Amino acid sequence: MFQHKTIDFKHSGVLNKLVQQYLDKEETLRSFYSYYPDKEGFAHLLKTEPYKTFDRTLLSEILVEQTKSVHNTSEKTLTNISKIGSGMAYTVTSGHQLCLFTGPLYFIYKLFSTINLAEALKKEHPEHEFIPVYWMATEDHDFAEVNHFHSAGKTVRWESNQSGAVGFFNTSELNRVLAELREAFGKSENSDYLIDLFERAYLKNNTLSKATRYLVNELFGAYGLVVLDCDDAAFKQQFKEQFKADIFENRSYDLVNEQCKKLEALNYPIQVNARPINCFYMEEQLRARIEKVGDGFTVVGTELHFSETEMHELIDEHPEKISPNVVLRPLYQQCILPNIAYVGGPGELAYWLEFKKMFDGLGVLFPILMPRNFVSIVDKNTQRKIDKLKFKEEDFFKSEHDLIQEFQEANNRVFELDEEHEKIKQVYAKIREKISPLDKTLNGSVAAESKRVWNGLDRLLKKGNKALRRKSETEINQIHAIKTNLFPGGIPQERHENFSSLYIQYGPDLFSEIKKRTDPFLLKQNLFIENH
Repeated sequence: MFQHKTIDFKHSGVLNKLVQQYLDKEETLRSFYSYYPDKEGFAHLLKTEPYKTFDRTLLSEILVEQTKSVHNTSEKTLTNISKIGSGMAYTVTSGHQLCLFTGPLYFIYKLFSTINLAEALKKEHPEHEFIPVYWMATEDHDFAEVNHFHSAGKTVRWESNQSGAVGFFNTSELNRVLAELREAFGKSENSDYLIDLFERAYLKNNTLSKATRYLVNELFGAYGLVVLDCDDAAFKQQFKEQFKADIFENRSYDLVNEQCKKLEALNYPIQVNARPINCFYMEEQLRARIEKVGDGFTVVGTELHFSETEMHELIDEHPEKISPNVVLRPLYQQCILPNIAYVGGPGELAYWLEFKKMFDGLGVLFPILMPRNFVSIVDKNTQRKIDKLKFKEEDFFKSEHDLIQEFQEANNRVFELDEEHEKIKQVYAKIREKISPLDKTLNGSVAAESKRVWNGLDRLLKKGNKALRRKSETEINQIHAIKTNLFPGGIPQERHENFSSLYIQYGPDLFSEIKKRTDPFLLKQNLFIENH
């Protein structure tokens, strides 16, 4: 169905400077991570026999209990959970928000990267089990980031007055978006399947957390992906001492800031700033920051106040009411999972690189940071246009302006007056030589007259090139159409389009093709080009 090509990350420009140099093994960054994301890095980590005393049985029991919230957990996933409890298993994890209907395409690529990495590690180290885990960000409260998706030029949006952690949001309201969904998807066998999937996931499960679990089980259950809900009292019970270290001692704040200062000294921008307290107070309809005020603690934006003793009691008796922020969440993950790798995008990996000192200072294993696969899919129609224009697919990671310029130059459609400019320059230089001995104040008049002529030539130059562009209007429109297809809204296809756009076109083979043709250890941009 697809031809597979790859291009260097430096050519595609998808990585920020920090992550690009991390992958380039920049020596100044060596202290910011433990092991490099290649096969040798994993081999070195596994030789240390990490998580020797980790309670895998407890983890397996919690995960089994979580699967009971929906009825479609696959046998392969249940088998993977049992493997965690029965031996020296390790997890490979990727986290993501509960985006409506998975949100942008890169969610799909991220989870396949995680699944493929677990399978690749099993081949390399058959004596161990490697379990792919999707960490649901159920505690996140930024609803505006998860309440919509783009498909086939339309935006499907969930409007709601609910508040607090999005995992609690009631999904019955989504019945209102079905008409939009049908309009966006059109009528076909593949679109009918997607609408049915949406209804089963969101209208037969009463919270966004359950709906997302159901949806991910349907899409990835065949690959044994384990879905983890971090909002679990049994997990937070294991993290109580870290909550206390953060709230009462500000340990995370001090350690992260120390590392951030080193990054700033190397001229890298800081992605995430730690706070003195990196925890939220959470209950239904509420997730708000905890701040130290005087001898006690307040919950920002509320009248809730706790003395130091009361805060200790809250953490001990109801740890589920404490929620880690973006700084503490990675630490939480590494404390409740025997996790050896985190698979993420460039923004995520950049902020993880701020945290190694925090992990070391708190005695927690820092995982291998693995970039997810990056994919652009080129359909037949777009490919024909690229071929007709005699470009290569990778050329379209350049700006539209540069592409038009290259096309005009390659086809002798550039009007130039360089030779004429040079001659006029020489003429006015001679005039200045002749007139200057007579009266030096006339040099200004020469310069003004020269500028007037130059301006006139520039106007002619622009008119000439505008005329040539009119002759190239068809090709320029094609360049614009290709850029719009691969970079809708000016951003990469994978960060804008929902998987449904492609699923309607390619059907279930889309997923098998993505899984088959992506390699977690191939650190390059992937291009999937539809066969003619």
